Amino acid sequence: MHFTILDDIKTFLEGEFQTTLPAVAAELCPPNFKGDITVSCFPLAKLLRKNPMELAGKVCDYLRQHEDVESVEAVKAFVNIRLKAAALMRDTVSDEKGLMDAVALPEAERHKILIEFSAPNTNKPQHLGHVRNNTIGMATATILERAGHNVVRVNLVNDRGIHICKSMLAYQRFGNGATPESTGKKGDHLVGDFYVAFDKEYHRQLDELRAAQPELADKDSDELFLQTEAGRTAQAMLVAWEQGDPSVRALWKQMNQWVFDGFAQTYRRMGVRFDHTYLESETYKLGKDIIQDGLARGVFKKREDGAVIIEFADKNLGTKVVLRSDGTSVYVTQDIGTTLLKQKDFAPDQQIWVVADEQIRHFKVLFAILKALGYTWADQLTHMAYGMVNLPSGRMKSREGTVVDADDLFDEMASLAREATLEKANGVAPDNLEERAQVISMAALKFMLLKVNPKTTILFDPNASIKFEGDTGPYVLYAYARISSMLRKADSEVSENQRDVNLSLLDADAERQLALRCSLYPEAMHKAARELDSSVLAAYLLELAKDFSAFYRNCPVLAAEDAALKAARLRLCQLVRGILKDGLHTLTIDTLESM
Repeated sequence: MHFTILDDIKTFLEGEFQTTLPAVAAELCPPNFKGDITVSCFPLAKLLRKNPMELAGKVCDYLRQHEDVESVEAVKAFVNIRLKAAALMRDTVSDEKGLMDAVALPEAERHKILIEFSAPNTNKPQHLGHVRNNTIGMATATILERAGHNVVRVNLVNDRGIHICKSMLAYQRFGNGATPESTGKKGDHLVGDFYVAFDKEYHRQLDELRAAQPELADKDSDELFLQTEAGRTAQAMLVAWEQGDPSVRALWKQMNQWVFDGFAQTYRRMGVRFDHTYLESETYKLGKDIIQDGLARGVFKKREDGAVIIEFADKNLGTKVVLRSDGTSVYVTQDIGTTLLKQKDFAPDQQIWVVADEQIRHFKVLFAILKALGYTWADQLTHMAYGMVNLPSGRMKSREGTVVDADDLFDEMASLAREATLEKANGVAPDNLEERAQVISMAALKFMLLKVNPKTTILFDPNASIKFEGDTGPYVLYAYARISSMLRKADSEVSENQRDVNLSLLDADAERQLALRCSLYPEAMHKAARELDSSVLAAYLLELAKDFSAFYRNCPVLAAEDAALKAARLRLCQLVRGILKDGLHTLTIDTLESM
C-alpha cells in the first residue's frame, strides 16, 4: 500500500528527530473506526526510542494541517487517517500504471528461482494429486515471475523402473498391437489400461500361489512379487532394459511416447508449461560419484555390510543409507545428482520442489546431505509441501476405482460448467458455450485448489466450486466479465491518459473502499511470492470482487446522475478490471469478456 501521505509522515519524522527511517507502513483502517488507513506507531517508536502513544499524538498533530487529510484520530498508538477523496483517488485510481508496476518486488529482492513440479510416471495418466501439484506449481511460478523473479519451470518425469515394465509386459501379452490411433484413446490412458491389466494378472497369480502354498497366505504381496511368473518376467524386463536390450528399449520408447503425447494434451488443457523436462532414465545413475567423493572426505562412512551411510547430528534424521551394500543407489542418491545437475544447468539462487507432504522427511535428509557435502547454495533449497486433495465419495468417475484421472475430472467439471452456464442463460446457449464451459470449469477447479494454503489437506467439491456465488473462481470471473460488459456499453472506454476525469467525485463509502482495495494489490502479490502461498492472492481477488459487487449495487455507473460521475466511476471500474485480469492470469486462470 503506497500513499503520498505515508512519504510525508516519513519526511516529517526524519526532520523532527534528525534521523533516517524506512518506509512508513499502513493497513486498511478497521471497519469500526473512522478512517481509510491506519499507521501503527509501534515500529516507528522502537526505531526512534520514543513512547508509541506520544509519537501517535505528534503524527496526528502534523496530519491535522495536511492538505490531503479530511480527518485524523489517534487511538492509543494507532493513527487512523481519512483522506480527502481527491487525494485517495489520486494515489490509487489515477495512477494505474504506477500501481501495476509496483507489483514487482524491489530489484534487490529479485532472484533466479528454479521450481520443479508435476513429476508424473509414464505408466498411467495423471490423477487428482497431479492436478493439485500442477496447479500449485504453475501458479507459484507465475506469482514469482509477476513479482519480478526470473523463474525456470522444470519437470522430472519418472520414465523408468519396474512400474514401467509392468505396463510393457502387459502390452506384450494383451495388447494385440493396439495403438492410441486404433483405439481412439489418449496414449497415457491406453498405457494405464495395461498397467491395470498387469495388476489384475499379477493378483490372479498371487491367489494361485497362496492357494498352492497356504504358508504364504500372510505374506505381503510385495514380498511375493518375484515368486510369481509375472513378477519375475517384469523384473527380467527391467534388467534387460538396463542392459540396453534393443527390443525392450524400442517398446519402452514407443509406449513412453504415447504417454508423453497424452500428457501434453493434459498440460495444454491446464495451461501448464515447462522450460525444461528431465527424464529419470537419463538421471538415475547420477549421484554415485558424489557419494564416493563424500566417502573419501569423511562425510559418509561404510557400514560392515558394505553399505555407505551418513549419520546426522540431528537425531530426528538419524542414519541414512546412500548406497546399498551391492553398490546400487537409493532414491536420495539420484536426487543428490539431479539437484547438482539442475544447479549446473541453470545456476539458480533458489531451488523449489513442489511435492506432497508425505515426502517432508525425504527432503530434510536431502538438504542435510547437500549441506554436509559443503555446497554453499544448500541453504536456498525449499520443499514446498502440499496436502492431499480428496473428493466426496462417488462424485467422480475413477479408472481404477481408487484414483481419479485428471482428464475425467476435467470432463466432469466442463459438463458442470456447461450446465451452470445454460442455467444462468435461461437455457439459451451462447455462441461460445464450449469456450465458456472450458474457461469456467478450469477457473472453478484451479481457484478452489489455490484459495487454501498449499499445506492444507482439502476436500474438493466440484458442484460447490462451479457456483457463480460464494468464494469461487466463477464469482471472480463474473466480476471481471460484468465490468467488461459495462465498458463495452459505455460510449468509450476511459483511457488511462484521459486527464479530465474528476476523480474527486468518488467519495461514496463503496467507492472509497473499492479504491483502497485496489491499492493493496502489490502488497498481496509480494506476500504471495514471499510466502509461496497462492491463497494470499486468491483471497485478495475474492475481496476485490466482493468490494466491486458492493460498489455496483450502491453506485450506478452507466445510469449515473451526470456524465462526470459516470466517467469517474468508469475509470475506477477500468482499474478493477485490470487488476482482476492480471491477478487471475497470475493464478493461470483465463478470463471471459462475457458470461
